[in-house]
Amino acid sequence: MKILISADMEGATGVTWPADVLPGTPQWERCRRMFTSDVNAAIAGFFDGGADDVLVNEAHWSMRNLLLEQLDERAQMLTGKHKSLSMVEGVQHGDVDGIAFVGYHTAAGTEGVLAHTYLANTLTGVWVDGTRASEGYLNSLVVAEYGVPVVLVTGDDRTCQDALGYAPQAPGVAVKDYVSRYAAVCRPPARTAADIRAGARKGAALAVRHEPVRRGPHRFELEFDAEHLVVVASCVPGVERSGERRVAYTSQNMYEAIRCFKTVTTVVSSAVEEAYG
Repeated sequence: MKILISADMEGATGVTWPADVLPGTPQWERCRRMFTSDVNAAIAGFFDGGADDVLVNEAHWSMRNLLLEQLDERAQMLTGKHKSLSMVEGVQHGDVDGIAFVGYHTAAGTEGVLAHTYLANTLTGVWVDGTRASEGYLNSLVVAEYGVPVVLVTGDDRTCQDALGYAPQAPGVAVKDYVSRYAAVCRPPARTAADIRAGARKGAALAVRHEPVRRGPHRFELEFDAEHLVVVASCVPGVERSGERRVAYTSQNMYEAIRCFKTVTTVVSSAVEEAYG
């Protein structure tokens, strides 16, 4: 049994505000330890549940946040940027039996601690075939094309609620309860580690590859907080204006769709000015 852990940071234990997740800040240094603790708890739980191999794919910001020297020695870690499938890199090789979304968060424009979709701000909403999409929802559609089930989701309580829409069978472990985008009632690391480990152990039983699910074509619609970003985004071939602050595109499958999405967000982020966005 091989488990892939997609590890994001906004949904980690103790994280509640931007400095907690921005590389280089004192708060980030502090929260890296709790982030690593969450991931180690998931690793331990999956091995408790019978896993033979666990690969951790760093999925936050620089994708260089977890402390390798503190990682459970039974696992391996894929760290660094510019990966074909970004947050779920590794699922495409045909040897993954289940995937865990650890440290995830809710979608841009919704309730949740540090809620966003790919870009910290700028994007105010993303819809796939008419459904507002969180990163968890987007990634669940990608991994479904490879027959890989989502077997665990951790984050705030709103993230666990969101996961019921795309992975209702997966254990959801809330490490904090949403109060505002920058505030939460947090559980201590010792408690969240125990909860995550128990959730992963239970989730391991769901790690059984199934037939690939292909539902394409998919229509993506993205809404920005400024009109000029529509002009920039529509420079990407196949992406067209669909409203004053919206663009849309259609892809035949999620592999193509998520790569186009990554391209659009990368291009758009380069056009955001510090003061006026």
